[in-house]
Amino acid sequence: MLKLTYTENSFYLELLTQPIEEWIQAFCILSLRVGQSLCVEPSTACFLLPANLPGLPQLRSQINQNNSGEIIDIYACDADYVEVTLRGYWLSVNAQSMSGGFVTTMNHGTECFLHQLWLAAHKSTSVVMD
Repeated sequence: MLKLTYTENSFYLELLTQPIEEWIQAFCILSLRVGQSLCVEPSTACFLLPANLPGLPQLRSQINQNNSGEIIDIYACDADYVEVTLRGYWLSVNAQSMSGGFVTTMNHGTECFLHQLWLAAHKSTSVVMD
């Protein structure tokens, strides 16, 4: 399972081993226990990766081989970036909230590889910005 946590300035992508249904159930129980509203709805999430990132062709190949195309798409934005679009579930305090989390699940190998690519892109961006 992949979890995207959105913050004011960025987002963080995590690879979790827990099944998505169990994670959502635990999150719902936590919300009930603390008295917080919770909205869970099917949605999409997008983020950018550098177009020249080594491994993108292999990711596209894995998506095709593992029939993950219904869950993940990769589109060229411009010469420098590609957009990764994921289908999954948005969790927030209400349907209009701009802050919250997004979870999705697909073939575990594809999840791992996408997470590695995001880490590599994030690391190279951090080095450039420092």
